[in-house]
Amino acid sequence: MDLIDGRYKQSGIDLLDIVERYGSPLYLYDSALMISQFKKMKSSFSVQNLKIHFAAKALTNISVLKIFRNLGAGLDAVSIQEVKLALEAGFNPGDILFTPNSVSVKELEKAVSYGVKINIDNIDILEYFGHTHPEFPICIRINPHILAGGNSNISVGHIDSKFGISIHQLPLVRRIISTLKMNIEGIHMHTGSDILDIDVFMQAADILFNVARDFDNLSYIDFGSGFKVKYKPDDYETDINDFGLEMSNKFNAFCKEYGKDLTLIFEPGKFLVSESGLFLVKTNTIKQTTSTIFACIDSGFNHLIRPMFYNAYHDITNISNIGGRPKIYTVVGYICETDTFGWNRKLSEVRPGDILVFKNAGAYGFTMSSNYNSRYRPAEVLIHNGNDYLIRKRETFEDLLKNQLILSSELDDIK
Repeated sequence: MDLIDGRYKQSGIDLLDIVERYGSPLYLYDSALMISQFKKMKSSFSVQNLKIHFAAKALTNISVLKIFRNLGAGLDAVSIQEVKLALEAGFNPGDILFTPNSVSVKELEKAVSYGVKINIDNIDILEYFGHTHPEFPICIRINPHILAGGNSNISVGHIDSKFGISIHQLPLVRRIISTLKMNIEGIHMHTGSDILDIDVFMQAADILFNVARDFDNLSYIDFGSGFKVKYKPDDYETDINDFGLEMSNKFNAFCKEYGKDLTLIFEPGKFLVSESGLFLVKTNTIKQTTSTIFACIDSGFNHLIRPMFYNAYHDITNISNIGGRPKIYTVVGYICETDTFGWNRKLSEVRPGDILVFKNAGAYGFTMSSNYNSRYRPAEVLIHNGNDYLIRKRETFEDLLKNQLILSSELDDIK
């Protein structure tokens, strides 16, 4: 987002004009930033075979999925619906890794029928596959028992996590695989999100390499993701170049020891799309209490839940009153719950009707939205090659009703 001639623009597109055309609240994505992040990550590694799988749960819009497909990415899917969206976007089944958790056998069988890669993180499911599909190539998700991540809700590799098969259960895993003559093609881990300490990641990588030594016919090792992005101008982020150099050296050394060039896989979501997204909202009213000035907007945690769910920080800018006197506001939403987006933020004076922009809204924004309070979900717009395109329509009242089956005469006897 750049200030040019007194107007805020994204890749040359005027943001106030965008709101005028498509209304608010509105998610806006810039394909140029997605492409740049993908290429930046790809160039950071020096290995024989590298595959970057976009974590679909970060942003599942079909147009966005097609961007990454055209870049040569694979896809990380965590539900059968994400698998179907990936196929709809044109991904080859072999480029989709299905990594579910706590799903039914029925969902897994559907994935088998689609021919996608399957990642298993449960001993019972491993045994099921061994008895029903011993020839089907699968990946095993290992829990390395390392606590990592910027928030307890996104730290998934610790000892009491529901994700992955414990490294302490590996003797049982090996016994099941050997007895049932299963086809293991990959090993996987994911320790958490917003990981800043490269040493922690490398510690987990060493554990995964040690696990991989017990499997003779691997094709790939998948290290998940969790790279931290900047949320504030002075914030820290994962140094992807340093990480890529260190990981490449480790991976190449392991492949030489293993006697085969395996594929190195990562599954970034936030790293690829977070900075590409802006969330634009309109100020409904200003409310002052004894000690706080509230800027009340036409959105709530039904549209962007990260600040409330993860205590996540999103930089906020008033783009309608650029030269206004700075004041301190607490930015809140219109949901009948406490939905505070930011406390004590220094903004140019905010007036009813002003447009506020939340940065870093490309990941886990729209995908975590809901119809709570019977509010409509917002539109999504993509900037690509200097043009703006509507890629999801704003919901209407008819959308709230379309799946409801309304009883009429059957309820008329209620007094």
